Amino acid sequence: MLRAVLRAPIWFYRNGFGWLFGHSLAYIVHIGRKSGLRREVVAEVVRHNPSVPEIVVIAAWGREPDWYRNLKAAPAAEIRFSGLRWEDPSHRFLGTADTLAVLRDYRRAHSHAWKGIAPILGFPVDLDTEAVPDAHAIAFTR
Repeated sequence: MLRAVLRAPIWFYRNGFGWLFGHSLAYIVHIGRKSGLRREVVAEVVRHNPSVPEIVVIAAWGREPDWYRNLKAAPAAEIRFSGLRWEDPSHRFLGTADTLAVLRDYRRAHSHAWKGIAPILGFPVDLDTEAVPDAHAIAFTR
């Protein structure tokens, strides 16, 4: 049941309704590193810089989720974000210090949401530590 709920936004993106999520989620199409098959995931956007344009997403829920490892093996095929579609986007992996800075910025901008989501993702609510447990940030640009 939880899996169905977490994967529900994929249906919205596939059917042209991704704009409903505004700037909060990104739909990422990637290729399976072992299977070579098309894979999809929706991730939380923690930073959006429209002037570049660039978005930053967080890979949480475990040390390195499959979709994160797939992106290490091959670039994303497509990103959909707030009604936009980027084919063959560039991406870069942020280091621990940059990931922590992005999460702190997100916490400042969305303090109420952060208090609810941080414990679920296994992050300390205050983020005053220098270590971010099991979190990796990825920046995508068009």
